[in-house]
Amino acid sequence: MANPRKSMLVVSLLMMALCGVSIAAVYQVGDSAGWTSMGQVDYQDWAANKNFHVGDTLVFNYNNQFHNVKQVAHPGFESCNATSPIATYTNGSDTVPLEKLGHFYFICGYPGHCQAGQKIEILVAPATSKPNHAASPSARSASSLYSSNLSWTWGVLGFFLLGFA
Repeated sequence: MANPRKSMLVVSLLMMALCGVSIAAVYQVGDSAGWTSMGQVDYQDWAANKNFHVGDTLVFNYNNQFHNVKQVAHPGFESCNATSPIATYTNGSDTVPLEKLGHFYFICGYPGHCQAGQKIEILVAPATSKPNHAASPSARSASSLYSSNLSWTWGVLGFFLLGFA
């Protein structure tokens, strides 16, 4: 009969290891400047340095007295037209999960803000895409986190399963 204490330890470690595999990236749009029309951030440049994947999350931080976030279709993005949004966010600290592949477009719906550059296009790519070497180390992609955590998981499992056999 197996030692219940050892079995519980192995199960606990297995659960911790598997939880690590599901890590996804969280991106604060505009980094410390947030979502603003003050010209401090070129949002297209900001997004170009990132690899977005399904499961990642965007966080829009802004003063909701002066800004909002509207998810729009491509024509609305190009023309800065927020009259038919797909979704509207207004609380000032909005979390937007990236749940599928494709292009996603966000603009500020306040007059003149989108035209001043407060708009962003996000491309959610498959996790198997090649990493962007221009990306900053603080914005590691979900795929690189997944790979390192998967290796760690197998190492921990192998150690404990062989050690407790």
